[in-house]
Amino acid sequence: MSSPAQVETVTSPADKAKLAAAALLVVGGIAAFYLLAQKDLWMRVGALLVLLAAAVGAFFASEPGRQLIAFGRDSWREVQKVVWPTRKEAMQMTGYVFAFVVVMALFLWLTDKTLEWVLYDLILGWKR
Repeated sequence: MSSPAQVETVTSPADKAKLAAAALLVVGGIAAFYLLAQKDLWMRVGALLVLLAAAVGAFFASEPGRQLIAFGRDSWREVQKVVWPTRKEAMQMTGYVFAFVVVMALFLWLTDKTLEWVLYDLILGWKR
């Protein structure tokens, strides 16, 4: 029997404080945008962007932020290991898919018309 998946939680008080600061900075940025309604738009947007950038910085300074960055780097390394098909192979596979779709569409249309003919014309006798 397999063990249940491990759930990682933030345990460090410093990480909790960083995440709380990031959340407060996001809320503060949104609040500043609306509280500066009488100011120029560039000032409102600037305040929002500065506070959002500070929130992103606070998040990436925490352990979950560092784990997210590590996950992104690992994912990029995995993407680089993928052997991508050549243009010729991609075009051939696309052609196979289109051919299969056309054949399947014809098969379903033929099946539909055959069932329609059997049910309406032979069994029920409804002539159109």
